[in-house]
Amino acid sequence: MKKKIALITGVTGQDGSYLAEYLISKNYIVHGIKRKSSSFNTSRVDHLFQEVHEKKKKFFLHYCDMTDSLGLVNIIKNTNPSEIYNLAAQSHVRVSFDIAEYTTNVNALGLLRILEAVKSLGMIDKIRIYHASTSELYGKVKKPIQDEKTDFYPRSPYAVSKLFAHWIGINYREAYKMHVCNGILFNHESPRRGDTFVTKKIVSSVVKVVKGEQSIIYLGNLNAKRDWGHAKDYVKAMHSIIQYKKPDDWVISSGKTTSVRSFLLKTFSFFGISLYFKGSGLNEKGYVKICKNKKYDLKKHSCVIRIDQRYFRPTEVDLLKGDSSKARKILKWRPDYSLDKLIKEMIEHELAS
Repeated sequence: MKKKIALITGVTGQDGSYLAEYLISKNYIVHGIKRKSSSFNTSRVDHLFQEVHEKKKKFFLHYCDMTDSLGLVNIIKNTNPSEIYNLAAQSHVRVSFDIAEYTTNVNALGLLRILEAVKSLGMIDKIRIYHASTSELYGKVKKPIQDEKTDFYPRSPYAVSKLFAHWIGINYREAYKMHVCNGILFNHESPRRGDTFVTKKIVSSVVKVVKGEQSIIYLGNLNAKRDWGHAKDYVKAMHSIIQYKKPDDWVISSGKTTSVRSFLLKTFSFFGISLYFKGSGLNEKGYVKICKNKKYDLKKHSCVIRIDQRYFRPTEVDLLKGDSSKARKILKWRPDYSLDKLIKEMIEHELAS
């Protein structure tokens, strides 16, 4: 049987690397786009690398950038994919306030460049496109639980840029009958998460604290609530979405919400450590209440958590909780990971590294 060919933008990221693995396991040939850098930026996909002269290669990397229209046209023409997964983005929400123009250029116009490339190459009937949309579109939420019909209210340059991409995908779907799907993915994490994202920062910092390599963890809004899942589960949803006969928009989520504070407490609890908090706002601090594991020399009442204004967003998103019942019913998608299992895997990775 002829192998399917997939092209993944953002293949060197968390989601891209897991998706590449998953598609290769499904007998795909996978082409990935990576940005040129003076330092190596392929650590998440190095294990997929095959020597250039090796026969029956399944994984290929190409240099390009989402701001390079002609480069995207050439790669799509030369790789001739049947599926394109657009995962590339400037994906750090807080940083998007500092580099709003770049974020918009990559996130909003990146998908538009792919759509125009497919259209100009006359490949509309051949290629299906998956776009990584985001729960950040909901922003200042209009409903306590968000589904595909919930109104959007983006609260960051990142979210606004993704809103353009979300709607331009729908527009080209309707105007040109392109098979364009939006996956409205809620927060998903893994050991491969970037170091500046709050979940990875919490896990890696807690490990350093218990090992005596760090004394204080500085965080922002502890009360923000998110719907967290594992990236491994979510890339499987991406594949199911693009396989579905009709292009559509899909919420992918765990359906459970957890605060940053609770995520922090859960992470400490894996080491037999509980905390208590004193103060409020920027003056709030977290202290060791109990350290049951004598392996770790954390003194009772020692301060381990402090709040830093720099980690707050100019406009906050307080609550996200997704309703993925549509995907669960139609696509038969179910997550395998609980939040506790996710945190445990992230901790074990940090301890081993």
